[in-house]
Amino acid sequence: MAPSSFFSDMANSRFNPAAVLDISRGGNVLVISDFHMGSGRRDDLAQNGALLMEMLEQYYLDGGWTVVLNGDIEELQRFSLESIRRQWSRLYDIFDKFNTRGCLYKTLGNHDEQLVFEKKYPYSLYDAVLIETGLIPLYVYHGHQSSRVYANYNKLLRIGIRYLLKPLGVRNISSGRSPFRRFHVEKQAYDFSLENNCISIIGHTHRALFESLGRFEFIKFEIERLCRNYPVSRGEERERIAGEVRALRRDLGKLKRSEKWNAMRQSLYGDDLPVPCLFNSGSAIGRKGINAIELDREKISLVYWFVQGEGKKFVSRGRYPVYILPGTKYCRTVLNHDRFEYIKARIELLGNSAGTYPDIPV
Repeated sequence: MAPSSFFSDMANSRFNPAAVLDISRGGNVLVISDFHMGSGRRDDLAQNGALLMEMLEQYYLDGGWTVVLNGDIEELQRFSLESIRRQWSRLYDIFDKFNTRGCLYKTLGNHDEQLVFEKKYPYSLYDAVLIETGLIPLYVYHGHQSSRVYANYNKLLRIGIRYLLKPLGVRNISSGRSPFRRFHVEKQAYDFSLENNCISIIGHTHRALFESLGRFEFIKFEIERLCRNYPVSRGEERERIAGEVRALRRDLGKLKRSEKWNAMRQSLYGDDLPVPCLFNSGSAIGRKGINAIELDREKISLVYWFVQGEGKKFVSRGRYPVYILPGTKYCRTVLNHDRFEYIKARIELLGNSAGTYPDIPV
């Protein structure tokens, strides 16, 4: 499907009506993406696999959550489905438990889109899932649909990855490796959401976004907030703010060095105020943990799961309350959260006020 037709179809709600999840009367939803499950050897999920299975089973399954697997779950560009199922049989058992309860939704990504040809695949597959919050439409889709390369040449890419890059030991290749490609994917999804006054949750780029802001933009806003609080603070609180600003400035410097500066200067929203219509769940294959999006009828949260003592340094500084999964060394923290009524207000006031909501399938 070409990028333009995908977004047109979504705006006009030409999707399977079964791919609608209504949480307006209650319920909790986890949106998580980019597992890139392999066959064990050179497997991108190997590092975080144990953490992923424990958090899914003990926290989300036992807690009665619904899970939306938002694309690139199986790494079918490098491995066969049979070999993946053998390697990750326990993880599929967990999927089965969610599915039996009617609590599993699965969208297609560019690395697992050939699942549509698997006649015995046990789970329903969608291009997108509409989550009805009762306040504002929320679309979950992988995000690769905005790329003409993936839309038109994914088969050729799959052949190259499986028979050339895999034997050489090259790990997963995705737009997450290129800041310029990330920007293009995110900009397309941001523009769609802005034009239709809705929320999009994507994956694909492996870069967590909350309210259209990545870590780089968030740090700048956080430094500004702390600077405003510094003059009126006293004692230990004043020292804490000074220390946090110093630490955030170091984080900012590291991000500048790790990204191409020209790409960092680009903004999803140009010269306008940021409209909080785009979110990204990150990925399950981060070097220091797993990012995901959580939803309930009132709010949306960006969460981070990690191994105790091995998480990102900014989390260990104490600003974020940490929950430890009982009997394990696995930790969860909420990096950011906001209420849908606030997000809806900002979208209405700062977004495309002349636009209309996409029709909701019935």
